[in-house]
Amino acid sequence: MTYSKALNIILNKQSLGIKPGLERILSLLDTMDNPQDKIKIIHIAGTNGKGTVAATIANALKNEGYKTGLFSSPWVDDYREQITINNEYISKKDFADYTEKYCDNDCTEFELLTAIMYKYFADQKVDYAVIECGMGGLGDSTNAEKKNISVITSVSIDHTAFLGNTLEEIARQKSGIIRDDCPCVLYPNPKCKEVFLSKAPNLIKVSEQGSFEKNNLATVNAVLDILGAENVNETVKLPARQEMIGNIMLDGAHNVDGAKALASVLNNKKVTAVIGMMRDKDIDGYLSIIAPFCDRIITVAPNNPRAISAEELENISKKYCKKVSSAYSAADAINRAKEYNNFHLVCGSFYLAREVRNLLLETL
Repeated sequence: MTYSKALNIILNKQSLGIKPGLERILSLLDTMDNPQDKIKIIHIAGTNGKGTVAATIANALKNEGYKTGLFSSPWVDDYREQITINNEYISKKDFADYTEKYCDNDCTEFELLTAIMYKYFADQKVDYAVIECGMGGLGDSTNAEKKNISVITSVSIDHTAFLGNTLEEIARQKSGIIRDDCPCVLYPNPKCKEVFLSKAPNLIKVSEQGSFEKNNLATVNAVLDILGAENVNETVKLPARQEMIGNIMLDGAHNVDGAKALASVLNNKKVTAVIGMMRDKDIDGYLSIIAPFCDRIITVAPNNPRAISAEELENISKKYCKKVSSAYSAADAINRAKEYNNFHLVCGSFYLAREVRNLLLETL
């Protein structure tokens, strides 16, 4: 099987949608002889920051000489970037071979990808696997191992259709990755810390450091302390996380806390922004935080069936910004935005970030 065919097979499973629950993934992993129980796992859940925390832990362990697997999502440039060992993508041949062998089932895209990741890491005999939850924790397909070091990053309201409408309900879902008698590191979450304390009485609580970035760094170092690894002085910078491309910031954060983190670095500038979002997000909450920094908003629908249309997002945005228009595609939105000297921001969705990143890089 070619890589292209394998990628098409796994992407076609997107039609199955999102199906929380472990029955399908556990059945598939059983046919693989349960590779998740043959590797040391650092498992990370949270609403914001889990990708940064995961990548920073993995990079630190690699620098210590450990063969370190990293599983993270969503992808931005290359689908294979979700499964890496020491920063090297899974090869196209390995991806195709695993897909061909294990694709004949009713698993969703993310479930199959997760199973391939576990099998690949076990076959490659990694020293550690740093694994980022896709969504939630309790019913997330990554939540299959018997033992781990669990890490909870910043928790806020998101994915309410799947995780619940309150912070406590969402925290309870995230706490599902905690294992009895295994270490758990908790980012400062004062509004829901009791949920985690009830699951892990010996919780390692990170103290408030004064900012989202500093809290992430302290969370990373708490994990490295458990492993006896050297602390790091900064977090890894990831694509589409407050990423500067020329003088344009590209940010995939899509919830209220992500908007607050983005707002903290906009420095009260009035910018032209291209914004696209998923329909199931707190759109009003997000826009109420970001729009005050916008002189003009150009809305667009990211290429995803869950996206809100550009026209609908335009109408909502007009409640928060006077100059709003919609575009028919990401390329159209970028071309329109370039007409304004204050075009400095693309935000609201990782799916939008994926579409426009190369468009922006081509202009440098």
